[in-house]
Amino acid sequence: MAVDELQAIIQRCQILEEADFKGEDFNLFQVAGQKCLEAGYAPQLLEVIQNEKNKVIVKNMGWNLISPLVRCIFMYQHEDDKREHCLKILDQLAQLCNPKELFLSLLEQIEQTSGEQVCQTVMLLLQPLQTVLLKLQNKKAYSVGLSLAMIMNQLTPLPVPYTKQQIQEDKLGLCQCCNAVVDFAKPFVNEIVKNMEESSEYNDTELKEELLKFCMKSLKYPLLTAQLEQIEGIEEHPFRCFATEIIDILWDIRELIPLVFLHRKGKGPQWENQEFADIERKNSADSLACLSYLMFVQHFGIDCFPVVFSPSYLLQCNMTHIEVLLKRTEESMLSKGLDLFESCLLRMEDNGLLHQYLEFKDFINVPQDLVKIMTLCPIEHLRKKSLNVLQLFIDKFDTEGKYTLFRCLLKTSNHAGVEGYIIKNIKDQIHLSLTKACDNTWFTGHHLISLLDLVLLLPEGAETDLLQNSDRIMASLNLLRYLVIKDCESDNHTGVWTTLAKIEQNFLKPLHVGLNMSKAHYEAEIKNKKENRREAHSSNTVCSVTVSGEKVPAMTTEMQLQVLHSALFTFDLIESVLARVEELIELKIKGEMDDNS
Repeated sequence: MAVDELQAIIQRCQILEEADFKGEDFNLFQVAGQKCLEAGYAPQLLEVIQNEKNKVIVKNMGWNLISPLVRCIFMYQHEDDKREHCLKILDQLAQLCNPKELFLSLLEQIEQTSGEQVCQTVMLLLQPLQTVLLKLQNKKAYSVGLSLAMIMNQLTPLPVPYTKQQIQEDKLGLCQCCNAVVDFAKPFVNEIVKNMEESSEYNDTELKEELLKFCMKSLKYPLLTAQLEQIEGIEEHPFRCFATEIIDILWDIRELIPLVFLHRKGKGPQWENQEFADIERKNSADSLACLSYLMFVQHFGIDCFPVVFSPSYLLQCNMTHIEVLLKRTEESMLSKGLDLFESCLLRMEDNGLLHQYLEFKDFINVPQDLVKIMTLCPIEHLRKKSLNVLQLFIDKFDTEGKYTLFRCLLKTSNHAGVEGYIIKNIKDQIHLSLTKACDNTWFTGHHLISLLDLVLLLPEGAETDLLQNSDRIMASLNLLRYLVIKDCESDNHTGVWTTLAKIEQNFLKPLHVGLNMSKAHYEAEIKNKKENRREAHSSNTVCSVTVSGEKVPAMTTEMQLQVLHSALFTFDLIESVLARVEELIELKIKGEMDDNS
């Protein structure tokens, strides 16, 4: 019945001229063809399509069969014979149909797919789509760009496999699909390469721009999100293969080096709508950051890279990309940013980075981003890595650079642990200044006194929360103790003895008052808890504690008492070091007086 309907419409159309085909004929042909496919008459439909007499009909109407044909190919996934005939029909349509009409039909089919069938549909239609595009004469570059954009837009919502198991399973087929899309693009890349080789004046930028857009989108998705380290047990890592192909395309179309160094300023589309312009700028920044990671960390395309640039220049070029990555919250992107930063720093010698680089805002913003990761990131290995990279960054600067960076971080970190860490670094630099033969003006004399004004003080005087600021206070006391021991009043290389009265006024006296207040408060709290416990006749009384709007697990009275005693221990420790510092100051002053008498 279905075959009879198809033969009837074919016989009717065979006697008509091409210009006389009507909309009704197109509809009847589509319905009859669909019935044949669904009823299992694909072999008969294939015969009709291959019949030379029907060439004009297939050319004009065949594109109408794409939608039912794709449905049947998926429907017959476990019926090899039927599926094979459907695939042959698809191949024949790609060869015989009007390229423009078939192109639109294939794109429409890709656009309409969703969910788990996206990758399957794309991979199914890539070959016929490539065949059609190679036939197009007009608007070829535009059509290639539209195809790649449509494919990438459909793939982008899919989750990127990250773990070894996810990559091996490739549940949705994304790994396989990405590499298939690169193969789809290769003939058009080869066309550009051939034209550039044949003529140095080749200036058809349209196709080149469309392929460049595809590469930029690929860098942002899936490569920016993907795990790109070598994984044991995976011989050919699909995303590493994909990254290699994208880098190769950029090199072939002569855009790799300009992208790395020139950032293609002003080459993006000019949007009248500012919101669209901002989105474009952000997408471009993400893509370029990923490209730098691929080159300088994973060494993709590094053989093409000119070896004439200094490590400090490479760091400067990459700081924008590092900042982009470190401002993200996703593990894969933070990890890439830290790896890129570390890779650039390891190329440099210690103390070789000039302080003038801190005039670039990226060189100030990036260490502040590291501080945020160190203090706020929930992923432990990234917190530790950011601390190591911050120390590496500090080590690379010359002395003035270290001094400037310390001042900046003390003013901006707003975290006692970080401030304590920076103060320890300051102590190390002072030690070098006092023990090395060379003169260092930045960590002695009036420069150091200016820095000590930021270190040896309580942020809010006696009212400062000593428990919250204990790391900073202990580091400051240890620094002061070191200065008093190492620098005699008669030498006064550091200038600490000149400013001792100010230190006592701004730091030591308020610290005494604060300690007395804090200890009295916590001792009173302990007394209250013990009394409440006796009244309740139970040590299992619990209290509800809320931190940043989130309830933490309930604490028994015993647990609360442990916390309070721990705080008192911290205060005792601070008080002990404070007493030792004051004792050393007194001894030094007395010793100097005895020497002078």
